[in-house]
Amino acid sequence: MILLGKKQKLIIVKKVDFGVYLSEKEGSEEKVLLPKKQVPDGAKPGDSLEVFVYKDSKDRLISTTQDPKLELGGIAVLKVTAVTKIGAFLDWGLEKELLLPFREQTRRVSTGEEVLIALYEDKSSRLCATMNVYKYLDTDAPYKAEDRVTGTIYEISREFGAFVAVDNRYSALIPKKEFHENGRIGDQVEARVTSVKEDGKLNLSIREKAYLQMDEDAEYVLRVLDEYDGVLPFNDKVSPEIIERELHLSKNAFKRAVGRLLKEGKIEITEKRILRK
Repeated sequence: MILLGKKQKLIIVKKVDFGVYLSEKEGSEEKVLLPKKQVPDGAKPGDSLEVFVYKDSKDRLISTTQDPKLELGGIAVLKVTAVTKIGAFLDWGLEKELLLPFREQTRRVSTGEEVLIALYEDKSSRLCATMNVYKYLDTDAPYKAEDRVTGTIYEISREFGAFVAVDNRYSALIPKKEFHENGRIGDQVEARVTSVKEDGKLNLSIREKAYLQMDEDAEYVLRVLDEYDGVLPFNDKVSPEIIERELHLSKNAFKRAVGRLLKEGKIEITEKRILRK
């Protein structure tokens, strides 16, 4: 069987003026064309060639000896070469560029940027790209708690947090309580593995452990105070929502930082404000 979207070894069964026809075995009715410019010098019927099978602009099966940057079900970061009325086109290493339909974009992309995508077969049996990569990610990452990892944010959920593709391959999550940054889909993050779940997915944090993070948070609060001319219009009893909105910190992290600054004599807390000394 000739497999769409996969590299495979096929046999030359017929030579024509415009290329050669390949098949899984002699006598098989299923054949695919390898265009003349792709045929290696000296290739003849009976020879075996490794090719990638996809569809041309007229939706006909065709093969190539070029190496695509990913195969069916695979994930890769590809460059956007153009944005049209039907979606974006991506460079995936072949002459015919890969379509990323608008419906498969988790945010609108622009020409020149690089996006994390998976390769899938649509309802019309055409190869397309999708930014919804969750189900294509592996759950057998070689990482353990406290390891440092890098990855790409591919989805942000108000309910759960930021979904990350570690090494652009493994499934991971920065839980909502840990994700207080103004991150966006496509951002690269460096994180710490906090745990590995039973299903193999990783939980991450982009913050250090509390006792290490406290100094950094305290310096951050001081910088914010300076931006507010030395006065925060609320104290440490303010709601978590306001702290999240104004400082992108959890309430616990904010209280630890304020406590450190108070102990060091760098701030003063009143009934309604925090003042820089």
